[in-house]
Amino acid sequence: MKSELSTKIIGGRFKGKKIKLPSKEITRSSKNILRESLFNTLQYEIMDENFVEVFGGSGSVGLEALSRGAAHVYFIERDKQAYNTLLSNIRSLDPDRCTLYFGDAFEQLEDIVNVLKRKGEKAYFYFDPPFNIREGMEDIYQKVFAVIEKIPAQIVNMIVIEHLSKEKMPQKIGDFELKKSRKFGKSSLSYYKESR
Repeated sequence: MKSELSTKIIGGRFKGKKIKLPSKEITRSSKNILRESLFNTLQYEIMDENFVEVFGGSGSVGLEALSRGAAHVYFIERDKQAYNTLLSNIRSLDPDRCTLYFGDAFEQLEDIVNVLKRKGEKAYFYFDPPFNIREGMEDIYQKVFAVIEKIPAQIVNMIVIEHLSKEKMPQKIGDFELKKSRKFGKSSLSYYKESR
């Protein structure tokens, strides 16, 4: 029997709690060092704020946000196996503070944007698209930039993109400006805020 892949929540209320990972062929989990850096940057800012993990996978980033005090976390995942894994992870932590959407991230994100607009709330948006070296994903970054351009600035606290380090990120995407980038080997995090 294959051993189940898992990772642990790094900090906060659910620190040390195990979360399941879908098979590596389907998704890749954000590295611990990268998650650690992200939440060192956001740690107090996300308290009582909304967090959106656009390409859900195992939910390791959104669930870390939940553990560290985010008010509500929204996830989108289109792969059935990854979706079921994520659903199981959410149920084991705090299902009342999570909303999970099944389907294409580029379509479902609009629903989340509309919910936030209706409530007059803001969120942190985390984009970790499949690597563009995967078949059929060659234009994934262009699609991500196009969808970010449509997000109204009034509902955004910050947008973070996890991407291949060799991929050059634009200085501006719509209303948002690159504030900083952090490199972790092959992967990097780029942080965008509304241009002032």
